[in-house]
Amino acid sequence: MRPLPILKLVLAILIVSVCAQAQAEKPAPRPDDKAEQIVQKAIQAVGGSSYLNARTVTGRGFLTDYKDGVSGIPVRFVDYVAYPDRERTEFSGGGQRTIQTNDHEKGWLFDGAAKTIKDQTPQQLEDFQFAMRTSVENLLHGWWRKNSAALSYAGRREAGVGRRNEAVRLTYPDGFWIEYEFAADNSLPAKVLFKRKQKKPDSDETQEVSEEDRLLKPVAIEGIVTPFVIDHYRDGVQTSRINYESIEYNRPLADSLFAKPANLKAIK
Repeated sequence: MRPLPILKLVLAILIVSVCAQAQAEKPAPRPDDKAEQIVQKAIQAVGGSSYLNARTVTGRGFLTDYKDGVSGIPVRFVDYVAYPDRERTEFSGGGQRTIQTNDHEKGWLFDGAAKTIKDQTPQQLEDFQFAMRTSVENLLHGWWRKNSAALSYAGRREAGVGRRNEAVRLTYPDGFWIEYEFAADNSLPAKVLFKRKQKKPDSDETQEVSEEDRLLKPVAIEGIVTPFVIDHYRDGVQTSRINYESIEYNRPLADSLFAKPANLKAIK
């Protein structure tokens, strides 16, 4: 997919070719080529084959919700991921425990306070698919290709004093897009940005909300570089922080970890 009509595209290519001959032997890359180059550099920055060959991730840390920019009480979590689309997250705090598990297109929830095990609602299942769609893993692993998304260069942006980010955009056939920013100096993932339609409070009307993940504190573990802090913002206001204490790769995860328990006694 190209952002310009065909006649303008031909003209743009001719202009680029003429300028390149005057300044260098190789022509400047087209926007899509440049985007591919940025993604390939990012893959190498986060670990190359070690990153791409990781099959499971086990992360431990704390999740903190923010309200009106003010942090709440951190909740401990353990997160088990089996690529590409299986995840189990356990939350504990205040003597309570909850488990949210997704396995391909299915999902279930355990509520320790209510002592219930339920299938996830269609909205909850959709939220999981949405999170997968907007993840950095989706971009770097190339899973988006099977959904006919288009990758394009979105420009260089300010990222603080003396720092710049290179941005690429994924656009899906339904018009939904996600932008990913990578630090210009080391190619590490820095931000994820997108817009999402949500219901207005106490109304059936929807509104478009700008959302942003800021990926901070990169740490190298087992040859893979990953952010240990992820801050989420909605319309410029922080709503949560994920702070990892530890991350392990390629540890065996049993299928039973993701299977819905037959009853409460089967919860592990």
